[in-house]
Amino acid sequence: MNEKKDRLFIPPVGASSLLAAFAVLCLVVFALLGLSTVRADERLSDASLQATKDYYAADCEAQEILARIRNGEVPEGVQMAMTGLNSFETYALYAVPISDTQELQVTVLVENELTGESWRVLRWQAAPTGEWEGDDSLRLWDGENE
Repeated sequence: MNEKKDRLFIPPVGASSLLAAFAVLCLVVFALLGLSTVRADERLSDASLQATKDYYAADCEAQEILARIRNGEVPEGVQMAMTGLNSFETYALYAVPISDTQELQVTVLVENELTGESWRVLRWQAAPTGEWEGDDSLRLWDGENE
């Protein structure tokens, strides 16, 4: 009978040892998840910083073009258009690239009441440069049976 007891004897691992191993495993998993979140946040903040820098560089260039227009110059890339209703109103239209996919579009109304010039910015807007392409690859149910 003593032989049976010796053969069935399993050394006790202990619940505390299993609990400690499980806790270490959980801490490692949470640390890796935290690290991947921090890296993703860093990439997002870097992209946001670059987009902000690009926008304000384009804004500065658009301000310089506006200053040149106000001084009576017509810089390259600026379109001057007169309205058919009143020959004293002229529109200055130009765009400054922000990135590969965006540009800053500006429209300025130049009112010249016989050299009593006034300037009014009608549009100062970031707009996409490419054409929008819809994705019709999903087959949606239109309410009728096939």
